Amino acid sequence: MVRKLIDLSHTVEDGLVTYKGLPAPIICDYLSREDSKQIYAEGTTFQIGKIEMCSNTGTYLDSPFHRYENGKDLSELTLESVASLDAIKIVVPETVTTINREYFKNVHVSGKAVLIQTNWSRHWNTEQYYEGHPYLTEDAAQYLKDNGALLVGIDTYNIDDVRGRERPVHSVLLGSDILIVEHMSNLELTPRDNFKFYAVPVKVKGFGTFPVRAFAEIQA
Repeated sequence: MVRKLIDLSHTVEDGLVTYKGLPAPIICDYLSREDSKQIYAEGTTFQIGKIEMCSNTGTYLDSPFHRYENGKDLSELTLESVASLDAIKIVVPETVTTINREYFKNVHVSGKAVLIQTNWSRHWNTEQYYEGHPYLTEDAAQYLKDNGALLVGIDTYNIDDVRGRERPVHSVLLGSDILIVEHMSNLELTPRDNFKFYAVPVKVKGFGTFPVRAFAEIQA
């Protein structure tokens, strides 16, 4: 068996806008290589970086605390909930914006990370990315909850319809400890089933959201 890893994350860089209205990250040197020459022996230099960043940056995972005050924060997530998850992919036609429960019927989602490929990530880092993105309905979220999904990922701007002020999909999923991964990429490179999914955030207390290096593991 040959193991293949597929990166499902966007790159975080200085000035990147992930979500309209939220600040872009500021990435710079805390200690530059030039300045480190004054500290270390000749020929020995180091770089120490500094980042000022909103937690909703790049490809990120939402834990229950993101939506609910008493929900689990990032530090309370088990590794089993974010690593080596059995995964399945649902492919939604590019002409579809409203993703309802019909796309998940007759699919075994119990105990799995359910990854939804819409190909919206093709608009990443453009103005079009922020408008008219595909999203799940509350009914779809309820179906995934009722049928035992462990995590739901999507390659769009938001798993919810952002035209209103409610976020029913976040509410239903996170209210049942079903994690969410948004702003994914490269889902077209994964098979539809028989692979593992990883989306491990930094173990931060008091945070509900943080970037992840999401990836698929395929045995071929």
